[in-house]
Amino acid sequence: MTPADLTRTVLHTVRRAVEADELRAAVPERVTVRVPPRPGCGDYATNVALRIAKDTGRPATEVAEVLRRRLAAEPGIARVDIAGPGFLNITLTGTAQTRLVADLLDGHEAAPPLPLPEPPPELLARLGPDAARWSLLCPPGLDRDLLLVQRESNPLFRVRYAHARSQALLRNARDLGFASEPGDIHGDAAPLLAVLADHPRVTAARAPDRLARHLERLAEAFLRWTAACPTLPRGDEKPLAVHRARLALAEATGKVLADGLNQLGITAPAHL
Repeated sequence: MTPADLTRTVLHTVRRAVEADELRAAVPERVTVRVPPRPGCGDYATNVALRIAKDTGRPATEVAEVLRRRLAAEPGIARVDIAGPGFLNITLTGTAQTRLVADLLDGHEAAPPLPLPEPPPELLARLGPDAARWSLLCPPGLDRDLLLVQRESNPLFRVRYAHARSQALLRNARDLGFASEPGDIHGDAAPLLAVLADHPRVTAARAPDRLARHLERLAEAFLRWTAACPTLPRGDEKPLAVHRARLALAEATGKVLADGLNQLGITAPAHL
């Protein structure tokens, strides 16, 4: 279930509660779902109960409980919790996460290149083609010479390093005799999955600078996740289903990073 799918599910849930006269309120034209700022608060959160509580004349927590019961029964949703004054924290089933990874691996097609202006010759000579093209998408005030340095403060390096890291994991897994297979990841991968799920929407916008920031967020989420959740077996440990599932997530991330870089006319190295 992507964020767009979940948004439609939440909106449909509000509409059905109103039609059943469980809530007396105007159905909003749109709702939002976001990744919670802290781990352990579900995969996504929505403030829809707070938004419509005023219309109902009831406390937001009561409105949230009505919606919670309905949302918890929807396919792909494992649990819904009420937090604070009436936020709904939604945890997806492992099946929904598995389907997202499988869809990215099986059905993901490379998007066509985005039109970018040609970098000035002096910039090409100073930075090289990849860094020169990325520099056209950098926020104002960024020192372009930073793009030549292989360190964390270089956003292009972080994105390309994350892609190279995904390829290294695949190579090491082959050496250990196992391949990726979407499944239960057994770890907090919600921030990474949320950025991955957002990729089709960002790509559809056809906005190069927006795509560059999206790739930076994806690289950051991926590197944080790999640091917290070991993808490969350690020591004498045998490859398990969780290792295959995590490898599938790493492979899907690598495909999305490569797709984004290729749209920008930038190479996606397998080694860095």
